[in-house]
Amino acid sequence: MLDTATYTPRLRDLYRSTIRPAMKEEFGYANDMQIPRLDKIVLNIGCGAEAVRDSKKAKSAVDELSLIAGQRAVPTRARKSHAPFRLREGMEIGAKVTLRGDRMYEFLDRLITVAMPRIRDFRGVKPSFDGRGNFAMGLKEHIVFPEINFDKVDEVWGMDIIITTNAKTDAEAKALLKHFNMPFNA
Repeated sequence: MLDTATYTPRLRDLYRSTIRPAMKEEFGYANDMQIPRLDKIVLNIGCGAEAVRDSKKAKSAVDELSLIAGQRAVPTRARKSHAPFRLREGMEIGAKVTLRGDRMYEFLDRLITVAMPRIRDFRGVKPSFDGRGNFAMGLKEHIVFPEINFDKVDEVWGMDIIITTNAKTDAEAKALLKHFNMPFNA
């Protein structure tokens, strides 16, 4: 049994012992509070038209995202009705979850070391930053995570992963993620 009182995730220890000093030296920060750190990771699955035809699809997306994240996902609902798609306001059309703290570091560790190597024809992720130090990426198949038993999966979903940092620039955020061994292709 894991003692949660003394347990800290591997990447959190790596950040404290190795990454912070390296970032401080690389960018010449005067204060430790200036060093960029991870703020949160948001995971999102959008079911789209499948959820409109069958409401069980959105529920299965919530359950599978909860397995991947290690905490309960919440369903996302349609904001407006859209008659051509038979979409009604308030219908469940996906799932999302926000990870912080230890769960965030555990997820990032599983993403980089376990899930990404299982992606077919993987050549690294494209650096996609928003100008404020936040990184976004997409996965075509959520079944690359080992928590998902793909024999029991009825639908393969795409998945958005947004990593929010408190970095001021994209260069700082990219350096931070490179220190976490994020496999950028450029």
